[in-house]
Amino acid sequence: MIDEYLARIGYIGPREPTPEVLRALHERHLLSVPFENLDIHIGREIVPDEARILDKIVRQRRGGFCYELNGAFAALLRALGFDVDMLSARVPRADGTISPEFDHMTLLVRAGGERWLADVGFGECFLHPLRLDERGDQRDPAGTFRIEQRDARDWLLSSGKPEYLFSLEPHPLADYAEMCHYHQTSPKSSFTQKRVCSLATMTGRITLAEDRLIVTENGARREESIDDDGAWRAALRAKFGMELP
Repeated sequence: MIDEYLARIGYIGPREPTPEVLRALHERHLLSVPFENLDIHIGREIVPDEARILDKIVRQRRGGFCYELNGAFAALLRALGFDVDMLSARVPRADGTISPEFDHMTLLVRAGGERWLADVGFGECFLHPLRLDERGDQRDPAGTFRIEQRDARDWLLSSGKPEYLFSLEPHPLADYAEMCHYHQTSPKSSFTQKRVCSLATMTGRITLAEDRLIVTENGARREESIDDDGAWRAALRAKFGMELP
């Protein structure tokens, strides 16, 4: 599995469980495996099962949403000898409320005598792992981030605005099953409302959202209309290397 996975993300380099390797793997994953919810819109059930997730991402060369992307990345890191915990995260909403537990999965990785926050499944976020115990600003190609401990339980990731709250209690993949089901079945979930496929680049991001192709490069944004299903599938193939049934 390790060789196949590393080939999937285009990683050639050392495999020791060091901060440098973690950083390189994190970057390559975000540049290679898209954040996407397309199975929801073609009627394929998403189950937080490690074997199914790895088959989808590695062998089918697909992407996924947080439970899939971070679940798979955690499996890769563990296979390479990293100490990894899956953490529950809650996302602030526009109305001032906060989403439920297990709304998002993020990762705690221990390497080089430090604790790192890793996340390849939150869409547009940090490109490199962040030091959990660093209290100042942490500069990243994707922006400036900060991690603060709010109380005995909650930590906050922010980037000038709150991104998500998380606790350090580890959870198995099965604990995310209820929210994974909610996000692919509830009309209130953003994932059921529109198709999206999005991939980080070194200069920005490329996103296929319903009938628009959006490219951001060095802060400049341009959009292109996608007229029909054939053009949409062609864009998915050309920009993300993905084929859907």
